[in-house]
Amino acid sequence: MNTKLIGFSKVERINTTLMNKLLPGLILVAFIFALPVLLSAQRNPAKSADEAFSKQQYSLAIDKYKKAYSKVKKNKEEKNRITAQLAECYRLTGNYKRASASYKRLIRNEFDKRNPELLLHYANMLKINGDYEEAIQQYNSYAERVPEDPRGREGAESAALIQEWIENPSKYEVTNVKKINSREADFAPAYTTDNYNEIVFTSTREGATGKETDKWTDQNFSDLFIAKIDRKGEWSEPVLFDNDENINTKANEGAATFNSKFNTIYFTRCPNDQQKESGCQIYKARRTGRSWGEPEMLEISGIDTLSTIGQPTISEGELVIYFAANRRNGMGGKDIWVAFRDSKSEGFGRPMNLGEVINTPGDEMFPFLRNDTTLFFASDGHGGMGGLDIFVTTIDTSGNWGKPRNLKYPMNSTSDDFGIVFHPEDEYGFLSSNRKGTRGKEDIWYFIEPPLLFTLSGTVRDDRTLMTMGDVNVQLVGSTGISVTTRTNDEGFYTFAESQLEPNTMYEVLVAKPNYFNEKGTFTTVGVEFSKDFVKDFNLRPIPAEPIELPEILYDLARWELKPQYQDSLQGLIQTLRDNPNIVIELAAHTDARDSHEKNDVLSQRRAQSVVDYLIVRGIDPARLVAKGYGERVPLTIKKDVIRDGFPFTEGTTFDEAYIESLTSNSEKEAAHQLNRRTEFRVLRKDFVPSSTNIDLTKINIAINPEDNAIMFTEAPNTGTYISTCIINGYNEEFAFDRGADAMISLDKAMDLLKWGAISKEDFEGDPEQVLANNTIADRAVILIKEINIANKKVENIKLKVNHKLNYGLVFGDRLMKKFGKYSYNTKTHKLTIE
Repeated sequence: MNTKLIGFSKVERINTTLMNKLLPGLILVAFIFALPVLLSAQRNPAKSADEAFSKQQYSLAIDKYKKAYSKVKKNKEEKNRITAQLAECYRLTGNYKRASASYKRLIRNEFDKRNPELLLHYANMLKINGDYEEAIQQYNSYAERVPEDPRGREGAESAALIQEWIENPSKYEVTNVKKINSREADFAPAYTTDNYNEIVFTSTREGATGKETDKWTDQNFSDLFIAKIDRKGEWSEPVLFDNDENINTKANEGAATFNSKFNTIYFTRCPNDQQKESGCQIYKARRTGRSWGEPEMLEISGIDTLSTIGQPTISEGELVIYFAANRRNGMGGKDIWVAFRDSKSEGFGRPMNLGEVINTPGDEMFPFLRNDTTLFFASDGHGGMGGLDIFVTTIDTSGNWGKPRNLKYPMNSTSDDFGIVFHPEDEYGFLSSNRKGTRGKEDIWYFIEPPLLFTLSGTVRDDRTLMTMGDVNVQLVGSTGISVTTRTNDEGFYTFAESQLEPNTMYEVLVAKPNYFNEKGTFTTVGVEFSKDFVKDFNLRPIPAEPIELPEILYDLARWELKPQYQDSLQGLIQTLRDNPNIVIELAAHTDARDSHEKNDVLSQRRAQSVVDYLIVRGIDPARLVAKGYGERVPLTIKKDVIRDGFPFTEGTTFDEAYIESLTSNSEKEAAHQLNRRTEFRVLRKDFVPSSTNIDLTKINIAINPEDNAIMFTEAPNTGTYISTCIINGYNEEFAFDRGADAMISLDKAMDLLKWGAISKEDFEGDPEQVLANNTIADRAVILIKEINIANKKVENIKLKVNHKLNYGLVFGDRLMKKFGKYSYNTKTHKLTIE
């Protein structure tokens, strides 16, 4: 990155022209006194190169150092010094490969022992050029030599992560805006209108106002240019920001920003005055009609024409300004500074350094303030992918900035990335970079976070034949309340389009066809950062006419109580009944033939009933369950070969008394008796209508697991408030968590519960006639809620206070949540867990 190009270098211009009116005698005296200097210059071939370097004329200095190097072949010390100066010139003009070669030569000559920072510069060049392993070694060497400088340690850590960041890019997409970029430097974009269809940027392209060549960059002096994009997405040809030379002059102008009304521009100007020494300052100008007024230097306490500051970004009220500067009492290189004022008619106070959380011994530049609370900036001191990386930090309510976060790939690259600007509301904007694919020295790049788009598709097959099934009903139910239905085509294929799926939503897919058991599946878009096409295939099982044997359930001799260890055998049946709410089943229990018919009938009936009782406890409607004990009357006929206790039994065998008596050993007979002792179920009807319920099935919260004590939650986009769901008096509703708040309900939500019959006038404290006057509910009225469920936890008799100004339907605080148990919100998994 060429720091001169950013409009941020100290411009030193000293007039060395002799006055024509000097007396001849004075000229002679001047020559005599100048003679030792001329002789000294002959003995020091690099003097003119050093002078160019001190004036930051790095392109000019490179040519002079090359010539000087050839004249000091016998002076090893001077050769190393010139090589070090050349390395810096190459680095500062963006020629990283030659800079790397020069640093390598110096380290081989042990010149780094005098200046350990050469190791850091060499590591940076290696990283930019893609040699990460060698870069890590050099960073570590620098960290050992200068342990107090965090750039060595952080550089090694970030270099080790670069490949991982590239292989796992962020959700942003970055593309070159080829139409507006030139063969020169184009960078530091900013929006110019509230339509956000025009940008201003800094450029050294042909057509700039100044005609001279900058001896730092060997390019034109920079000016501000504008370009506009039309409705078809086509960019206009960039033109000068103004034609009357109010803003653009023969000096360097660049790094502009605007106030929120877009009628005031703040920009950087570095005067190109050959007659006097000058720095870089921030100027502002106001729009008057279609033209811009005369710029004036921005008043900041302690800043004058010799100061070097620039790259401003302004708050929405124009009372806070951030900028880059290399000032005394900074952190090292260029830092981000801030200044305040009480009104727009006043000047800004003395600048304050943002401190070591933001600033480093390296360079921090190009600040951009978004919505007054989020600061983006470029840095080479926090570690990163290349030279300058873009970082982001946010300010808390106490005015403290958080630890900067690297935007990673592809917002950053292994080159220089800086000068970012965001649309104030949407996730797109522009940045500056000299990454691979750049047309000129630096280019303007467009970035966008593409909308998250999801689809769901799949194929439904018959589980018995594996043939595809047409005309199958497929329903998609989301935790946000969405419910859409489609049917499979003749090939058994179904699909839900992008418009039917939403981000941050748990989904349940319900698949149904007459004479088949229903199936369901779940998937989630919660935490999915990239667009995705989900695929869910299903196999539907035909409902058989014959009984279906359950996994083995053993009882104590002559007993019927269901043992706890065998309750798990019924979980599959429970899930089947939940997935198929319209079937009625018979639970059939069978015994062996080693007792009387009467005793076996009674025993089997009690065993069947114990299973039914357990299913009822687990929430299955008793009207859907029929217990039937068959005793020994229906011996088992197996439909496939079976091995029990080491004894094989062939397909088609019926285990009646005659067959069992024909077996040769008591052990084999016992195995046959065990097979006869079984529990089965079969479907009696498929037309059961569930009793009416007041649970809104379109807003079912999909639990992570029916038995789980956890439930998903989301975060509100603007506030970060945690949002989850509960069942309140049988109705599934969302609630917001506010730790310090009392349990509250909004007026609209309370009216809904009243309308649905979830609460009645008897549930209000006080006189119902007053509380419910005028067809509304009084503010601060108290409602007694009989039952609230979160996940698998329940509390009863909870008081909710009506709040007419509440932003959410329900708000629960810490006091109520503790009644459910010990709770915790995990922001990584987005689970609310209650123990």
